[in-house]
Amino acid sequence: MPPSLSNHAITIVGGARSGQAALRLLADTGARLFLSEHGSGDAELRALLQQHDVAHELSGHTERALNADLMVLSPGVPSSAPIVQQAQARGVRVVSEIEMASWFCDAPIVAITGTNGKTTTTEWTGHVLRTAWSASPNRSVVVAGNVGVPFSDHARSVGPNDVVVLEVSSFQLDHVDTFHPRVSALLNITPDHLDRYGGRVEVYAASKARIMAQQTTGDTIVYNADNERVVQHVTRIHPPESDDGPTLSAFSQTHPPEQGLYETEGQLVMRHNGTDTPLITTDDVSLRGRHNRYNAMAAALIATALDTPVESIRAGLQTFEGVPHRLESVRMHRNVLYVNDSKATNVEAVGYALESFTRPVVLIAGGRDKGNDYTPLKPLVQHGVRAVLALGESATTVVRELGPHAVTCQRVGSMEEAVQTAQRLAHPGDAVLLSPACSSFDMYRNYEERGNVFRTAVRAL
Repeated sequence: MPPSLSNHAITIVGGARSGQAALRLLADTGARLFLSEHGSGDAELRALLQQHDVAHELSGHTERALNADLMVLSPGVPSSAPIVQQAQARGVRVVSEIEMASWFCDAPIVAITGTNGKTTTTEWTGHVLRTAWSASPNRSVVVAGNVGVPFSDHARSVGPNDVVVLEVSSFQLDHVDTFHPRVSALLNITPDHLDRYGGRVEVYAASKARIMAQQTTGDTIVYNADNERVVQHVTRIHPPESDDGPTLSAFSQTHPPEQGLYETEGQLVMRHNGTDTPLITTDDVSLRGRHNRYNAMAAALIATALDTPVESIRAGLQTFEGVPHRLESVRMHRNVLYVNDSKATNVEAVGYALESFTRPVVLIAGGRDKGNDYTPLKPLVQHGVRAVLALGESATTVVRELGPHAVTCQRVGSMEEAVQTAQRLAHPGDAVLLSPACSSFDMYRNYEERGNVFRTAVRAL
């Protein structure tokens, strides 16, 4: 049950999707709501504020926002924002939208985080569970969180027989204190969002690790045993030698874990209490690439922690079709494959994408740089990339860092120009890959809009 919020003064900071969902969830709690939005607000927000008669301010945060017992943050609002710093200095409790939504949720929560693979693993987990529960009309699976569906819009609609599968970003974990998933998953931690975390990868990693802070006996942590930072944080918070605490379930492509899932000789093999059981061949996993085998292993272990039958897990791993904007095949045109990987907003994601191709690639990259180190991409560009087309704010950086390693490298002024130039440069049998390594906010509202513009330009060829 949620805490009583009646007559509490609650300020919601941020009026986009998460902020609007938080407002809808809190509207009938008896709390005195106030919404503070830095921008001018869209028509949907204005209609919602009018519908619920909520006091608000647009185009900036003022002293009024600080008159609160509780402040609920949208993930786009950084901890360093003056309004957040001032609230904390006054002793106002500051929580994220997912923290607040979790107070209202009676269903077990699966929470998935990581630098890369979050969306694919979250949607894949939902698919596996729906595959298993398809004959159970009284059980439902809700997929929400950072996938674009706010947790707050579903927190009250689920019950103990259901499950909520959340993609959770570091931004959403910055202000959690009671958030308690039944199953958490840490897929990987590599440098990302360093512009928001003061250039310090360990601050970013510590934020990710908050996902498992409240877990205890009866819970499960699924984690990547091949990622050093993940292993360090899991063992720091929940030492394996402890007699109590959550179950640790690891996945690896390099070695068999004590308990979990590993890859060997073209098989994914489950290890439980010293017994190894083949789960599926790697060729039968529906999505290609080493990174997707990691994602598949994580989804399988999450489903296992929820007592999902092995047959259903295997079927779910074989039939999942992937997510939009992540290595999404858009079109084959004149024997050139066009692939939308707009969700690849960091260097490691681009590396995974390039590794998945056996054909030469014309790479479209660039956007708003987040403190990237492009070094890991240089050998991949040198050996597998025919041309690099640099787009957006970071175009100069992309040309400087990757240009010397590519046969051809040039700047382009728009996505349409990038696609048309790629068509001229690509040879039959090549792939044209949009995989930016950067966020989209220099030119687009989000990576989805960027990917949609790419799709449109490709289909217009």
